Parts: sequence; C-alpha cells; structure tokens
Amino acid sequence: MNPNLLLAIPLLPLGAAIVAGLAGKLIGRAGAHWLTCLAVGASCLLSLMVLKQVWWDGVPAYDAPVYTWLVSDSMHMQVGFLVDRLTALMITVVTFVSLCVHVYTIGYMADDPGYTRFFSYISLFTFSMLMLVMSNNFMQLFFGWEAVGLVSYLLIGFWYTRPTAIVANLKAFIVNRVGDFGFVLGIAGVAFYAYSLDYRDAFAAAPHIALASVPLSGTASVNALTLICICLFVGAMGKSAQVPLHVWLPDSMEGPTPISALIHAATMVTAGIFMVARMSPLFEYSDAALSVVMVVGALTAFFMGLLGVVNNDIKRVIAYSTLSQLGYMTVALGVSAYGAAIFHLMTHAFFKALLFLAAGSVIIAMHHEQDMRRMGGLARYMPITAVTCWIGALALIGTPFFSGFYSKDAIIEAVGESHRWGSRFAYACVLLGVFVTALYTFRMLFMTFHGPERFREAPHGHDDHAVGKGDDHGHEDHGHGGDPRESPWVVTLPLIALAIPSVLIGAVTAGDVLFGSYFGHAIFVLPANDVVAKVGADFGGALEFALHGLLKAPFWFAAAGVACAWYFFLRRPELADAAAHRFRLLYRILCNKFYFDWFNEKVLAPLARGVGLGLWKAGDQGLIDGALVNGTAESVGWFGGVLRRVQSGYLYSYAFWMVIGLAVLLGWYLTHP
Repeated sequence: MNPNLLLAIPLLPLGAAIVAGLAGKLIGRAGAHWLTCLAVGASCLLSLMVLKQVWWDGVPAYDAPVYTWLVSDSMHMQVGFLVDRLTALMITVVTFVSLCVHVYTIGYMADDPGYTRFFSYISLFTFSMLMLVMSNNFMQLFFGWEAVGLVSYLLIGFWYTRPTAIVANLKAFIVNRVGDFGFVLGIAGVAFYAYSLDYRDAFAAAPHIALASVPLSGTASVNALTLICICLFVGAMGKSAQVPLHVWLPDSMEGPTPISALIHAATMVTAGIFMVARMSPLFEYSDAALSVVMVVGALTAFFMGLLGVVNNDIKRVIAYSTLSQLGYMTVALGVSAYGAAIFHLMTHAFFKALLFLAAGSVIIAMHHEQDMRRMGGLARYMPITAVTCWIGALALIGTPFFSGFYSKDAIIEAVGESHRWGSRFAYACVLLGVFVTALYTFRMLFMTFHGPERFREAPHGHDDHAVGKGDDHGHEDHGHGGDPRESPWVVTLPLIALAIPSVLIGAVTAGDVLFGSYFGHAIFVLPANDVVAKVGADFGGALEFALHGLLKAPFWFAAAGVACAWYFFLRRPELADAAAHRFRLLYRILCNKFYFDWFNEKVLAPLARGVGLGLWKAGDQGLIDGALVNGTAESVGWFGGVLRRVQSGYLYSYAFWMVIGLAVLLGWYLTHP
C-alpha cells in the first residue's frame, strides 16, 4: 500500500480548508466550493481505491509511522497510519458523506455571508475525522479526537450573532471536555501499563493488564483494564452522546443543516463508536466494562427516542433519532458485536445524512421554518425530497430489504443471543425502541409531507414544550408568498446519491461485512463472546434474511409504530392532543427532556461554581496567596524588624552580643563533651 496515497487522503481536505479559509476573498465563493468539493472528491476516490485493495485484492494492512514527533523516556510519540479493513470502510463512508454534504452546501448556503468560511470548516472537519480513524497510536487518536471537537464548536456556533448558537456551541464544548477528561485518564492508564502509545503494543499487553489491580483503599481495588476501558468509554459517551453526556447533541441543531448532517452521520458522533470497536482487544478482556457499555447504550436507545415523539422541530426530531441509533450501536459494542455496530454505523451514515439533508430541503422551501405544525401536504410540491425522505425513513425504522434492516435487526438478534449481565434489560430496550423509532419517524413524515397544508395558516407562536425558545433560529416568520417548490439540483442530487445506498448497501454488503470475515484481524472477539457468529450461523443470503425478518418481532413492532403514527397524527390528530392532556405528567417529563438540562443548569452548574469558589477562597486566596505568598512575605518582614533592633550601630552592643554568643557556645561544649 502506497504511503503517499494514504497521506493524500487526509491532506487534500486540509489543504483545501487552509486555502478556502485564508484566501477565501481571493478565490471567491465559486473557487471555495470548487476547491473543497474537488479535494474531498479526490479523497473519496482514493478511499475507494484503498477499500478495493484491502477487500478485493487482499492487500495486507498498513501499519507504520509517518514521523516521530517526540521521544520521552523511551516512549515514542508518532504520527502514523493503521489502514486495515475497518479503517478502509470508515474513510470511505466519511469521504462519501462529506462529499454529498459539500455539494449540498452550494445550494443551502448560497446566500450566507460566511459561505467560504463554512466550506473551510467542513473540509477541516473531514480532515480531523480522517486523522482520527487512520491513526495507529493514541497520541494521534487524541489529536483527531480534539480536532473534531474544536471544529464542531466552530460549526455549531457558525451563526455567532445568535445567542442560542453561542450557548449551543459552548454546551457542546463543555460536555465534551467532561468526556475527554475520562478519555485522557484511559490513555494515561494504557501508557502506564503498556509503556507505549502504539495500538500494537497496547493490544499485546491487554491480557497482562487484565491481571493487574488498581488499589482504591487499604482493602478495595479495581481491575486495571476495567478501569482503563471505562475511562475510555467515558470519552466515547461525550463524543457519541450517550446518557448522561448526550445533552449537547440536540442543541447542535443551532448550526446550519449541512453540518448537522455531517456531525450526525459520518464524523463526530461516530468517533466514539469507532474508538470502542478499534479498542476491542482491550474491551474483550473486561466483561464488567462491556456491561457498562451495554446498559448505557440501552438507556440511550430507548429513552432518547421517546423525546422525538413530542418534539415539533423537524431537525431536532432527527437529532433525537441519532441519539437513539447511537444507543443501538453502543449496545452492540457492549455485547461484543463490534462488527454489527460498525455495520450499523455505515448504513446509518447514509440514511441519516439523507434525512437531515431532506429536512434542509424542506426548510429552504418553507423559508427557514422548522416547526412541523406549520407544514403538511408538501409531497405534491416537493416530490423528490418527499420520496427520498420516505426512503430514509423506511431505512431508519428497519424495514426489510432496506439497508437499516440488515444492521438493526442483526444488533437486536445479537443482544438476544448474549448472556452478559444486563443483556435482558438491553434486549427489552432495543426491541421497544423499534416501536418508538417508527412512531416518531412517521409522525415527522406525516406532519411534513401529508395531511392538510398548514403552511397557509397564520403563523402561531411556539409553545413552551417540545420546541423551546430559539428553535426557529431567529428567522422572521416570512409570509409564504407562493407555493413551496422543489429545491435546486445541487440540493436534490445529494439526496438521490444518498438514497441509493440507503436502499442497497445493506443487502449488498451484509454477507461479507456483517456475517463474513471482512474485518479479519481489525476487530478482536473472544470465541465465547462471538454473538454475531451465532446470529449468522443460518444466514442464507440477503433475500432470505429479509424475508425471514417479516416474521420476527422487530418488524411487527415497527409496523405498530407506523400504524399508531398514521392514526394519531394523520387520521385523528385530535387524539394525540387528548393523549398529551391525559398523560400530562409523562408529557411534561418528555417535553422537559427528563429534566437533564434543568439538573445541569440548576443543580450541577451552581454546585460546580460553589466548589470552584470555595477552592478559590480557601486554596488560592487562603493557602497560596494568604499563607504561602503573603504569609511568607509578612514573616520575613517581621523577622527583619526584629533583626533591625539588634543592628543598633553601637560597638559596645556588638561586643555584648559576641560575649553572650561565646558563653552559649562554651556552655553547650561543656555540657556535651
């Protein structure tokens, strides 16, 4: 495998980002989008070449340093690439989705004054994610990890004149710092026990680390590898928005729609899932850590999906869908179905990007309106957007023969085959989550594209629940001076490009990637934990698997969710209002997002400020400034004042003190022979 080719994959988007960012005024708007689109397109073609080499041609994995940045006490900190089948799949997904988003941005951001800056940011985002997934060591992994966090901060707050956008990007930044603190501790643990930051050395040391213990007190200790894996997973909880570090993801909708698609489909939120899959040689030796991963993912998959049922902002509904689907991937990681998690990550990237970009197309047609209660009947005006959104929705709910079915059903069956602690609870959550997913997805479809045309009605104010302040992103309520119309080709072409893999990619690749030996040595699973092999034991092909899926519980749960959405939100919408009134306590809890934001703002933040203020008063002002700095100075001054009294300048005074000193020395000598 050619190292120069591998270097070009991340460096092309980086070079385009630098030129578009620093020379945007010189190259103009057209120059910025042509340069960045061509650079990401070239990276996509090179990624496809790499995928062909490692998959079809059987080229061995590439694992080598590019250069050494620092050597400290025999520990080498390097920039290097590990390109195996897992990496090849990830870079292909990242660059393809990023290319679609770049093209889509030409139409969506056409009138935005920050046009060239936005293209620079999304190309830089692509570079950061590529560096993360291609790394062969923890130092470079952490660089990419922090880089995607930084660029997401810039993009979520892209419209920086809006207070809601500034609050949202600060929220994302702070929550991810909490997760990154655990991530750094995990990396430090690996360095301490493995004496290296290279994946190869750390993975080889995993069985030995599993035998070590970290003392917590005189009588209690914890397994070292379990502690390291949980710390690493805390980082994944921040990046991949798992409960309770999920609160930043819905608010990331404050950024432009293209970046919502990029964050939720192929870059930042998938980083945590990829990281745990890459660290499978570590996690496999800790059942306790995997149980934690599984339970956290199950809670996220079910309870975050419920929030999508009561939300009226079209982008936020899809955002809560992302939270739920990330929970499914995390559950798969927790039952050692790493391949199924990555397979769902791949299929999800296509149909979730499709749904976000379709939502953006609707927002363009509705003059930046995002409240689904002001839509309805748009299918007759926007047929391409409506059809592609239907395709994305059918894939999302796991409809047989669509891509999401193969990955989602495989995860549910794998959880059912697991006997790890917590697997029964996780199975109930992911199965019930199928019903919830179908309910909020088709609620969104019916309220947006079908039913009465509510956009002709006079605009009404947002109520306090579901949408929240600032959900219209500060746009004025434009009167719709004409019927909505389909978006231009630069918007609809990426929709069609993403709709094709949303239908086909699951069936085409399930046999090799999901149930075959595609991943090879890229993912490590102990034989006793290989639940995917149990699920795939009777796999007779994509067609048979889909037909068999028509008889399984997930399909009927999804069908029930679609039927409920049709009846309550299209046929008899007044019943939905009646149900909200009847179950108003539950409805209030869901509208307030389980009070996570309230707890963070009213309890956790004041507590943290109080602790910080106390440490500042007692530690900084009291101990450091008071006792050490000012206290030392005052003590020296007092002692100097005492000595000044002795230094009188009179000769007889000095002679007197010399006699006293000699007497003391003589007395000590006589008493201590």
